[in-house]
Amino acid sequence: MRILVVEDEPRLLKSLAKALREEGYAVDTAEAGDEGLYKAETNNYDALVLDVMLPRLDGWEILAKLRKQKQTPVLMLTARDATKDRVKGLDTGADDYLVKPFDLPELLARLRALIRRSAGKARPELELGEVRIDTRAKTVTRAGEAVVLTAREYGILEYLALHRGELVTRTELYEHLFDENDDTLSNLLDVHVFSIRKKLGHDLIATRRGQGYCIER
Repeated sequence: MRILVVEDEPRLLKSLAKALREEGYAVDTAEAGDEGLYKAETNNYDALVLDVMLPRLDGWEILAKLRKQKQTPVLMLTARDATKDRVKGLDTGADDYLVKPFDLPELLARLRALIRRSAGKARPELELGEVRIDTRAKTVTRAGEAVVLTAREYGILEYLALHRGELVTRTELYEHLFDENDDTLSNLLDVHVFSIRKKLGHDLIATRRGQGYCIER
């Protein structure tokens, strides 16, 4: 999953990006509002973490402009705790709201919930036959036995599972699993998918030659 964090406090931005990457997310960052809006409009993110008070363009302006063309889930951050500010953010199109200072586990949990809901999945567990994915703990079991996946393998599996029954193109997977600084290789997805099949069953992920991948079960 790929996240954009727009925050003008350098230390907070750095710590958030680090924490999200440790959770397995691909992370892009922006310190100013206009840069954040450009990236949000240009790329397809699974969620945005958006500060309200930003230079050149504030979070509410970004949200209003973004909502004219995209429905990317947005978690807003603000030092303001007045009810009218929370209401304004939600009425402008924010999906959730978190007041600074916040606990990192809560932010991570809210992001997971936003991403699940945007894919139409309310429960944190995803079941694919005998394969079960726990999106909270980011763990996978097969017939009750734990299966160890790399962070990249887990990301691919979770994304395909959240879009179960849909064809996911290779381009879409690259866009949602690699950040702006990644040096991607053309055959990298094939290598990871081969490894996932080896661990979880060769029939779990179907290949649509020349198109992409799909979990059909």
